[in-house]
Amino acid sequence: MIERLHVGTRMSKIVKHNGVAYLCGQVGGPGDSVSDQTRECLRRVEALLAEAGSGPDRILQAIVWLADMADFNEMNTVWDAWVPEGHAPARACGEAKLASPDLKVEFIITAAY
Repeated sequence: MIERLHVGTRMSKIVKHNGVAYLCGQVGGPGDSVSDQTRECLRRVEALLAEAGSGPDRILQAIVWLADMADFNEMNTVWDAWVPEGHAPARACGEAKLASPDLKVEFIITAAY
């Protein structure tokens, strides 16, 4: 069975199937620093994971998009403090043009629930 939560015209915020929760991409508020945007992204991720019956210790994969790879270390400082010790997921990080020029980071998360 596939369960979709917060279904919109274009996407669902959460899709659950066979014990796996797929979250739509999460971004921080425009105008903030990379650290601020990363903290906001992860706050949103954590809220969606909780709604899906999961948590940061159950993340299987994280895909991170940065508007500028020069921000890699700043983003990682926040990420490293957030990920529970011993529960680092498979992760990829790349540079991409995001939906708005004010956005600096986006997280795409897949987790077990």
